[in-house]
Amino acid sequence: MSKRMSWNVVVPPLALVALVLTWGVKVGTVLGLFEAVLLAGGVLAAVHHAEVVAHRVGEPFGSLILAVAVTVIEVALIVTLMVSGGTEAATLARDTVFAAVMITTNGIAGLSLLLGSQRYGVALFNAHGSGTALATVTTLATLSLVLPTFTTSHPGPEFTPGQLTFAALASLSLYLMFVFTQTVRHRDFFLPVGEDGPYEDDGHADPPSRRAALTSLALLLVALVAVVGLAKVESPLVERAVSAIGFPQSFVGVVIATLVLLPETLAAARASRQGRVQISLNLAYGSAMASIGLTIPTIALASLWLSGPLVLGLGATQMALLALTVVVSVLTVVPGRATRLQGELHLMLLAAYMFLEAIP
Repeated sequence: MSKRMSWNVVVPPLALVALVLTWGVKVGTVLGLFEAVLLAGGVLAAVHHAEVVAHRVGEPFGSLILAVAVTVIEVALIVTLMVSGGTEAATLARDTVFAAVMITTNGIAGLSLLLGSQRYGVALFNAHGSGTALATVTTLATLSLVLPTFTTSHPGPEFTPGQLTFAALASLSLYLMFVFTQTVRHRDFFLPVGEDGPYEDDGHADPPSRRAALTSLALLLVALVAVVGLAKVESPLVERAVSAIGFPQSFVGVVIATLVLLPETLAAARASRQGRVQISLNLAYGSAMASIGLTIPTIALASLWLSGPLVLGLGATQMALLALTVVVSVLTVVPGRATRLQGELHLMLLAAYMFLEAIP
């Protein structure tokens, strides 16, 4: 098969066509399995095209492109599901954002540290950049997901309109300030490092042409739309499977979030195997920040025409897991180097979150 017609070029539009043909249609088991294959292919294609774009624009812009692209589509999916309503629409934004935070800060970061430390025994990264990202994630999560549980102006774990407006503006401002720091003021804090200093990329091929990069950017967006859309189409099958197992329906959000974040997970894993752990952490923390910093402002705007309550405050178990994640992450990031144990600790925290979501 020629390069022009390689699988990573064919799969994204094919998955998008399948999405258009089955959107709003009840999908049977056989068709669902076929679309699951296209979903997996779309994930792998998204990773490939994201790496092409990242190689062209350089880091940390490449990581930022993938994180923002996935999050923008994820936000659109949340708003679409909230508009359709349902008994769990009130907590949908909170559950989805919190799932993304736990998967990125524990799952992607933990897997990256584990894979990155396998080659030399220690995974190296820039503590200044990763620490700044972690501090921003912690502030965003606290302002948007923790404070609503403790405010008193509105009954229940909800913001008043004024409080929601402040949280939205603060979230967007923090995210934009971080992006400026990452890409302009202190870009060097977010570049890969090695034993002897900055990571040398001499072993890699020359950057792709501008035309190839633009083609990959377009195919990346098509693949991401297809991945998120097919995840939505597959959700009824997932719901039936979750019910058959006996898990609560809220666990469906965890499954969908996991599928949506697969492109970033695979891209981070590949970067870690190449010794570029900082790129993996950029993806992990950048995705968590984008998930909060773009979702909360969008939901705040959408709440102007959406009916029903908007519950953003986390429950006691979720706050305990978030607090433990922050403490362990700080101890992991501060030294600028981590062993397999740190990666395993984060993966265990993700396992605890998944288990308690399945059996609350």
